[in-house]
Amino acid sequence: MKQVVIIVPKGYANLSSVTGAFQILNRANGYWQKMGNRPMMQVSIAGFVTELKLDDGFFSIHPVNINDLKKTDLLIIPSVSHEYDRVIKENAPLISWIKEQHQTGAEIASICTGAFLLAATGLLDGKTCSTHWNAAADFKRLFPNVDLQTDKLLVVEQGIYTNGGAYSFLNLMLFLVEKYFDRQTAIFCSKVFQIDMERNSQSPFAIFQTQKNHGDELIDKAQTYIEANLAEKISFEHLASKLAVSRRNFDRRFIKATGNTPVEYLQRVKVESAKRTLEKGRKSIFEVMNEVGYSDDKAFREVFRKITGLSPLDYKAKFSKETAGVAGSLGLT
Repeated sequence: MKQVVIIVPKGYANLSSVTGAFQILNRANGYWQKMGNRPMMQVSIAGFVTELKLDDGFFSIHPVNINDLKKTDLLIIPSVSHEYDRVIKENAPLISWIKEQHQTGAEIASICTGAFLLAATGLLDGKTCSTHWNAAADFKRLFPNVDLQTDKLLVVEQGIYTNGGAYSFLNLMLFLVEKYFDRQTAIFCSKVFQIDMERNSQSPFAIFQTQKNHGDELIDKAQTYIEANLAEKISFEHLASKLAVSRRNFDRRFIKATGNTPVEYLQRVKVESAKRTLEKGRKSIFEVMNEVGYSDDKAFREVFRKITGLSPLDYKAKFSKETAGVAGSLGLT
C-alpha cells in the first residue's frame, strides 16, 4: 500500500489544497476498494508543526509528527504564503526532509505556490515546472536555474509533478489518481467532484502584470508610452532615440527590468487590453483588433492564441458578459 503524505509547512498552507487533495485521494481509494481491489494508498497529513491555524483562526490543521513516518511513496506540497522568502527560511528542516525523501524513492507533487518549497530543495534545477502565473516574477528571482512555464497546467519531470495556480490543483489530483489507480477511477472522481479532465493550460486565466517595480526610470517611461499608444504603430528605434539611449542598450535594459523584450511586452499589453474589451462583450473582434493597433486579423489571432491559448472568438465566448447573460437566461449558470 502506497504511503501518501500531504505536507503541512510552518507559517501558512492553503486549506483547500490540503483538504481537497485529502478528499479526492481518499474518495479514489474508496472507489478502488468498492471495485473489489485492496486499498491502494494510505493518506496522511504531516509536518514539523503540531497545529496550523488558518484564515484568521477559523480553521486549523493538526498534522501528525513527520518524524513518525517510516516510509513515503508520494509527497504532496500544498500552496503556501506569498511571503516566499520567509516561508523558505522558516521551513528549512522541511525542505531538507523533502529532498531526503525524494532521494530514497518518494515522488513529489507540488500544488500552486508549493513549487517554491520544492524548488528550494534544488530538485528542480535544470528542470521544467509550473506554478501560479501571478507568482512567476518571484519564482524567477529566487530560482533562475529552473525553467518556469506558467502556461502549463501540469508539468511532469521524472517523478516530480508541479501544477499551475489555485484550484487547478484539482487536475493534478486527477492525474495522480489515474497514475496510481487507473483511468476508470480518475473518470469517477472527475464526475463526482465535477472536474473538467480536459484542462491543460492556465493561459486563458492569466492576467498580465505590467512589471513596474523594477526601479529603472527610463524603462518605466517606455512602458507608460507603450500603454498609452496601443493603437499606434510603435517604432522602438524611435522610442529609444526619444529616450536618448541606443536601441541595443534599450533592449537590454527593457529585458532586465520586465523579463520581456519590447516586442513581447507590446504584444502582451495589447492582448491584455483586448481581453478586457472582449470580456465586456459589446464590440466585435474586428473592432477590438483595430482598437489595439492590429490591421491584420491573422496576425492578431496568432498573437492572441499564443498568449492566451484561445482564439479571440473563443475567449469572448468563454468570458464575455453577453455570454454569461445568455447562459443565465437559459438557466445554465
